[in-house]
Amino acid sequence: MSSLPVATFALVGNPNCGKTALFNALTGGRQKVANYAGVTVERKEGLADLPDGRRVRLVDLPGTYSLRARSPDEAVTRDAVLGRLKGEPAPDVILCIADATNLGLVLRLALELKSTGRPVVLVLNMIDIAERQGIAIDTEALSRGLGAPVTATVATRRRGLEALLELAADQVGREAATPEGGWREPTAKEVRDAHRQARDLVRVAVKPPSRPDTLTGRLDSWFLHPVAGVVILLGLLFLMFQAVFTWATPAQDLVEAGFAALGAGAAAVLPAGWLTGLVVDGLIAGVGSVLVFLPQILILFLFILLLEDSGYMARAAFLMDRIMGGAGLHGRAFIPLLSSFACAVPGVMSTRVIDSRRDRLTTILTAPLMTCSARIPVYTLIIGALIPNRTVGGVLSLQGLVMFGLYASGILSALLIAFLIRKVFWRGGSEPFMMQLPDYKRPEPANLARNLGQKAWAFISRAGRIILPLMVLVWALSIWPAPPPGAEGPAIAYSAAGRLGRWLEPVFAPIGFSWEMVVALIPGMAAREVAVAALGAIYAVGGEDGALAGILARQWSLASGLAFLAWYVFAPQCVATLAVVKRETGGWLWPSVMFAYMLALAYAAALLVFRGATALGLG
Repeated sequence: MSSLPVATFALVGNPNCGKTALFNALTGGRQKVANYAGVTVERKEGLADLPDGRRVRLVDLPGTYSLRARSPDEAVTRDAVLGRLKGEPAPDVILCIADATNLGLVLRLALELKSTGRPVVLVLNMIDIAERQGIAIDTEALSRGLGAPVTATVATRRRGLEALLELAADQVGREAATPEGGWREPTAKEVRDAHRQARDLVRVAVKPPSRPDTLTGRLDSWFLHPVAGVVILLGLLFLMFQAVFTWATPAQDLVEAGFAALGAGAAAVLPAGWLTGLVVDGLIAGVGSVLVFLPQILILFLFILLLEDSGYMARAAFLMDRIMGGAGLHGRAFIPLLSSFACAVPGVMSTRVIDSRRDRLTTILTAPLMTCSARIPVYTLIIGALIPNRTVGGVLSLQGLVMFGLYASGILSALLIAFLIRKVFWRGGSEPFMMQLPDYKRPEPANLARNLGQKAWAFISRAGRIILPLMVLVWALSIWPAPPPGAEGPAIAYSAAGRLGRWLEPVFAPIGFSWEMVVALIPGMAAREVAVAALGAIYAVGGEDGALAGILARQWSLASGLAFLAWYVFAPQCVATLAVVKRETGGWLWPSVMFAYMLALAYAAALLVFRGATALGLG
């Protein structure tokens, strides 16, 4: 088998057409992610084998509705297709990926792609759903009208992949590329003509079902209703937050018991001394206190993946457009904001789908206020330690309600901050929001399992790459230097970490933070969940026995715990988020603005909560 690719195929299509699922099916694990030279947009490329054994290179380009680029993602797709990107030759063949159940917009895109002079293959993805709905597509008529070959696939079931690769390989070299500078952006008249031509193609080649499947219509009559739809959306989000806290308890207990047994086993085997302290108090106690929250994070990701794969996510964005528009956010901002519930880094990066730079900057500055998965260990630890585990109304978990309140605080704060940003930094309304709503689909269990596995591994590897070395550092600072002869009290009070915490404690005393809490905030800047691991290491070195939640229940007041939660609703961003904001905005101005305003909000919120709770006798 040849090791060098013989050609490059570019995958282009509308959002929600299954393009990335097809890319994954074609390339398997042989793919990598990098940035295009000179831009912040990611490039996904991989390798696939043709039926005859030759190898081809596949590039998954950002979703677009047109080559008339209006956002950074769309500009990269246009430039990649035209061979304008530095160091990136034009693709040998363009695979135009279409949702077979909705061909209207993608045919206009296919016509634009044909105008570039590159060979184009129209790929009718999700053909099984179209067949199930009774849609009949005359591929020969479609091919004649488009002037390009047409084939059908089902990416999630690996159906039609060999035929697609073979057909695409046959197109290599069939048409000469447009001379450099020969393609120009279509005029408004040419776009209207392309619309008409696409509609004519649909009328000729697509026969709607004699008995239309009205499931999507029936569901949308509820899900898109201006009142019922919003209630359903809030109910789904509320269910998600309740599930994050309640469903994961059995798995969390198993993980916690496993790390406790691991620590006890290590202490029994290792000789007494600094090595045992490093392994048991530093590594096992620190990393274990974070990994115990993996079940909750996977539940959160499961809900997000289900919303995306089912087609509901686009409806949620449509519903939220009016609400977010009133706060100065674009309707497309909903998807980056919801992505930020998982992690602010991909949330900030996904703002590239927003056309206006002002709308994009507003979304970037507010996305980190969404409660990312890194905050979950902090939230659940404090809630589990200090909030009673009882039900409200005999049904709802009080702890789950507190969790929902923290998420809601972040969302409402993001809307308020967006409103202020638009009033202070720039005025004017957001641009109109338009997006195509895909049909509802049944999520594929294998695809869900694969994506969840990737998320789990990403979290575990993060524990190894970031949390582990930081825990070694925290442990070392917690035992060095040793206390002087005759010293009273715990040894950690004389260590570098203890002295640093005592030195900073007066600054945080007004918001009820002890020196241990202050020390935990510092490594938490690298990654928020490290604050939990740092607390675990600090109290373990300090001689406290038992689970971390039990230690906090004994050591912290309810007022201090609530203030700590309030701090983390607005806590300044982790280093990775600040770095990606710097990359996306082209400088340190906006990351500095973000860090400063979030730091001020975190301190003010913690102060108000601590003073209010103390006044209510919760101190």
